[in-house]
Amino acid sequence: MTRKLLRILTATCLVAAISCDVSNDEEVAIGSETSQQIQSQLPIVNDPYIVSYINELGDTIASHTSRTDLDWHFFVVNSHQVNAFALPGGFIYVNRGLIEATTRADELAGVLGHEIGHVIQRHSVKQMQNQQKVGAVAEIACTLTSLCESQLGQAAINIGGTAVIARYSRADELEADSEAVENVLKVNIDPEGIPSLFEVLMEQRKTEPTIVDSWFSTHPLEESRVDHSRLLIARSGADQVSGLMQDLPSYAEFKRRVSMLPEPPRPARQR
Repeated sequence: MTRKLLRILTATCLVAAISCDVSNDEEVAIGSETSQQIQSQLPIVNDPYIVSYINELGDTIASHTSRTDLDWHFFVVNSHQVNAFALPGGFIYVNRGLIEATTRADELAGVLGHEIGHVIQRHSVKQMQNQQKVGAVAEIACTLTSLCESQLGQAAINIGGTAVIARYSRADELEADSEAVENVLKVNIDPEGIPSLFEVLMEQRKTEPTIVDSWFSTHPLEESRVDHSRLLIARSGADQVSGLMQDLPSYAEFKRRVSMLPEPPRPARQR
């Protein structure tokens, strides 16, 4: 696995030097190219029910945002690590571990609304404008899974210097939280799922820190962010609205199908 990651670093150079403004078409091209490379490196779930469910929920949210021009794609990664990530152009990846950590449908909807928010605000595009993209695919593959728990894997993700697109600033995260509240509200989903999942993950960090470490390293999260998300909800007036969707009868079946997936590939270790 890690050898393949190293080999694709050269391929990523075709979009390595991105400067000036990036057009919508260029953004989609960057996301599509990176997604194709990631598809060959990550254990993407192909179960038809799971694929259909995540895309239906994601498309429902994305279709009511300001980026209806994008052809959105949502993927589930077979990794118990709790994490999610968005590529430019509308390519969203959610780990099975994050789905397994949720208790209600609105919590997963909040994650999707958040990652959609990163795309709407073009956060990863902005990062690419200022940094070379060398090693980005390896970085994402190693961050979303535990497949690179070796010195070789770590060397792969550090080529080119600082992590390129797997980490957002706190300002970006807060902006994406604001987008998430708006995004789910537009389709009558309760934004309370956003701080609710934050609290679940913070509690999980106490008991299973290795499972959620990658989430906390790529999505800065403190108690103040939970409070900030609830402030955003109060400002939106959502806390005064009745009838917002929190859970769906189908969500329990979706989680059951996810829990029945084969175990993820074992981490590659240095020989």
